[in-house]
Amino acid sequence: MAEMTYPKKVILGDITVRDGFQHEEKFIPTDAKVWLAEELILAGFKHIETTNYGPPKAMPQFKDADELMRRIRTSKRVGDKLKDVELSAITIREKAAMRAIEARKEGIGPDRILFMVSTSESHQRVNSGLSLADYWKMCEDMIPKAREAGLKVCGTVSTIWGCPIEGPTEMKKALEFTRRWLDIGAADVEHADHDGSAPPNKVYEYFSMLLDKIPDPSLHIVHFHVTRGWGLANVLAALQAGMTYFESSVGGIGGQPANFVDGVPVSGTGKYYYADPSITGLVATEDMVVMMDEMGIETGIDVDRLLDIGKTVERIVGRRLRSECAHTGRIPKTLTGRR
Repeated sequence: MAEMTYPKKVILGDITVRDGFQHEEKFIPTDAKVWLAEELILAGFKHIETTNYGPPKAMPQFKDADELMRRIRTSKRVGDKLKDVELSAITIREKAAMRAIEARKEGIGPDRILFMVSTSESHQRVNSGLSLADYWKMCEDMIPKAREAGLKVCGTVSTIWGCPIEGPTEMKKALEFTRRWLDIGAADVEHADHDGSAPPNKVYEYFSMLLDKIPDPSLHIVHFHVTRGWGLANVLAALQAGMTYFESSVGGIGGQPANFVDGVPVSGTGKYYYADPSITGLVATEDMVVMMDEMGIETGIDVDRLLDIGKTVERIVGRRLRSECAHTGRIPKTLTGRR
């Protein structure tokens, strides 16, 4: 009987503190963000996305970016563990990147910053305010400055499988963009299904093509949303294609930056793509880790601690989130309690 094939060890990044909280329509207290970052580190995560250095007026969820980074950097709870952790931040435009560079020079900045391109011209303009041509030029100018300051750069490619504005997109364009990111100095590339357009067969097709062209899986990060409920199916498809580096959010929260925070309308990235803003979100970290653990995949994560974190994040945001395993727990390994 043939067995399913997939990698037996993965790298996991949690991006709740940034991407997870950015869609929340209330400001998440800095104390809660610090607590979550610390807990994720103590649970075993080595890659954590913490904040966005973009304009606080547009995205007030990140008005505490400098304070948050300073407190994580000086945390006594995580202590020496922090030296083995890579902290990332979003820097879509030049001013944000320069903020990160200055923070890095002060010793409180991130280890890695992210720039973002979309294969859809319309999505690129909404997300960054620039055309694709102008955005690539900006990145070519900024990446050497970031690297000189000791920052790694991740280049994100989105709308790979479709665009919420334009509709269908061409997957091969994302392969071209991936090569371009690496050629201009990006250390790795995030491949993102930001609106849940990717069906599993197309996920397998894309990542198979990607690894044929650029075969080092450590250069590629898998990022799925669950807008249509396909998140874990897509994780499995990516695993079967040979991908080993995944990111997700606790409770499956996150999505497009909120355009209404603490009772005040803000610009965010404009109008929500979907009439019901609650349908956005990423693959739930808890469910993905439990699934991988059951499959015998080494994650390096303390599963029980992670499930406890998930329950507390629900209390932080004040509602039931998308993780099933945070409530059902792990699959029992013994028949304890049965007669």
